[in-house]
Amino acid sequence: MRMRALRCVQSLNLPQCYIAAGFVRNLVWDAMHKYPPSALNDIDVIYYDPSDTSREREQYLQGLLQKTMPEITWQVRNQARMHEKHHDPAYAGTLDAMRFWPEKETAIAVRLDMNQRCEIIAAFGVQSLFELKLSHNPARPWAVFQQRIEEKQWLTHWPKLTVTTQCSVAAKPIDEE
Repeated sequence: MRMRALRCVQSLNLPQCYIAAGFVRNLVWDAMHKYPPSALNDIDVIYYDPSDTSREREQYLQGLLQKTMPEITWQVRNQARMHEKHHDPAYAGTLDAMRFWPEKETAIAVRLDMNQRCEIIAAFGVQSLFELKLSHNPARPWAVFQQRIEEKQWLTHWPKLTVTTQCSVAAKPIDEE
């Protein structure tokens, strides 16, 4: 299912386009807990296109994906407009936008490259994800981080997770290219 989703997203041919958040994070946490892959509530598609930041474009793309894989709930967001929602300075690209996500382990994304290999970007690296940490990103309020932990029930579903306010990964992100 994940490879099929990656191929569907690749077919959109959007700039700086990836599948992010739980698509990667949950798969790693499931594997580290020796669980079978969890069902996904949705698939988060992120891209960066400052030439068309309309919500209508996102809805159109979501509809295309929905027709291709109707068993999935798709969420498509152009990161070129998301700074407005969060009252941040304009983002310079997809990876830059991910630097503002509430928890560091969610700021990891994947896409298929031209050779059909998985290409990963991670705003804060991947070490803490594999260490089963759940790390607050100081770019967002602690209360937002806490609320997400409670709403998503991560600690209940993945009991080996530890909550930390600092991530022990290198400051240099894994870059887009």
